[in-house]
Amino acid sequence: MESVAVIGGGITGLAAAHRLIELAAAASMPLRVALFEAGPRLGGVIQTERIDDYLVELGSDSFITNKPPAIELCRRLHLEEQLIPTDPRYRQALVLRDGKPVPVPEGFMLMAPAKFWPVVTSPIFSLLGKLRMGLEPWIPAHGDDVDESVASFVRRRLGSEALARLVQPLVAGIYTSDPEKLSLQATLPRFLEMERRHGSLIRAARRGVYDTNEKTSAENGSAESGARYGLFVSLRDGMYELVDALVREINFAGEIHRDAPVSSLLRAASPEEGFSISFADDHGNSTHTTSFDAVIVALPAYRAADLLWPLDSILAGALGEIEYASSAIVCTGHALADVAHPLNASGLVVPAAEQRRILSVSFASRKFAGRAPEGEVVLRTFLGGALQPEILSHSDDELKQIALSELRAILGVRGEPRFAVVSRHEQAMPQYHVGHLDRVRRVEQMAAAHPRLALAGNAFDGVGIPDCVGSGERAAERILSSLACRQAVGP
Repeated sequence: MESVAVIGGGITGLAAAHRLIELAAAASMPLRVALFEAGPRLGGVIQTERIDDYLVELGSDSFITNKPPAIELCRRLHLEEQLIPTDPRYRQALVLRDGKPVPVPEGFMLMAPAKFWPVVTSPIFSLLGKLRMGLEPWIPAHGDDVDESVASFVRRRLGSEALARLVQPLVAGIYTSDPEKLSLQATLPRFLEMERRHGSLIRAARRGVYDTNEKTSAENGSAESGARYGLFVSLRDGMYELVDALVREINFAGEIHRDAPVSSLLRAASPEEGFSISFADDHGNSTHTTSFDAVIVALPAYRAADLLWPLDSILAGALGEIEYASSAIVCTGHALADVAHPLNASGLVVPAAEQRRILSVSFASRKFAGRAPEGEVVLRTFLGGALQPEILSHSDDELKQIALSELRAILGVRGEPRFAVVSRHEQAMPQYHVGHLDRVRRVEQMAAAHPRLALAGNAFDGVGIPDCVGSGERAAERILSSLACRQAVGP
């Protein structure tokens, strides 16, 4: 019987282990699958809690449906009926301007305004800023393939004010990154394609084009703004439903080891045996060493680098080049009567130019139904990221006070919250800096020298749940293909 170890119990590792089991069953291939998670909890950035009558997401709260892996996985796990869309009444974003929340202009999706009048009448931009954006259709497109930062691209096409007042906070809400360093090719390539194919973001957006197979909200008759909220879904009882379903399937046909950090990954004494891994037992009391025919490493790049250093120091060095940022989420519950703002949106983003101590606020119970009792609201306040890393040095109690102070000042929140809980995500968000695609290509080329070793995770091809699921499943498919070839050829 062949054997595969999956190192890392986040959504990527779970998806990889599940796919290995699926494919092996379909091929009637005997296969031992063992997943190792260093901590007690599975799911990584997915963490759902019930606090009294509130449903609270302490990490990822949804996923986009125009990337197939996550939605297809939910269908295979029979979770399709549990999927819920965002509330259509609140599919717009707010942005802070001079301390006041104002709507993102209707049809303005990240960096492409599809409608003229909402931008003209918006208080977000000055007259000069609006005039500069209006020149965008006449700005020549770049004709080269040199990677460009998001900030450089937006400044070139829409001007500095559009960047500072709107695009920077919207992009930070996704990547918690510095747009001056963020690679456009690696993060938002559809906007580069819009420039290349149509010569103008505005022209492409007004024609109803965001990418090669997707229409804009303007063409679909929606009043969305900011993110494409109509494309996002969650699960009725929280995102952890997905984790629970994966764990059930893996436990049925494989092994899951919690509190089992892998301390070493080496070539086995015999090439036929593949890899030797050492790990703590499920209670952390002793260390065991065993062999596996193949290994999937589904860890953050810096942790994968540490583990792979004795095996391949050059590959480990390339992985170590990928930087990460940390953030925290302060989740609070409030009576709606204690919030002066109507919360008539899915959330609020905060430009760095406003010099506040938070990145954004998600109006969680507006975004998805069933998150709070009638007359109550759940707010998720984001802090830290690449532009405010010092915030994370504060204690949990201090982070709560910072968040509540900002909520009072910005949204008019009064009184004590029903609850307040902090979720820290240390070194959790990879930073796709300019040159990221080249770095990933180098990593892939080096990893190809190890045909029964696969790397997966959000450090490579995308940071969302569908990207992680897809990365894990592709790693599983590569490993199964390698093992099948080995069986066909013989050891």
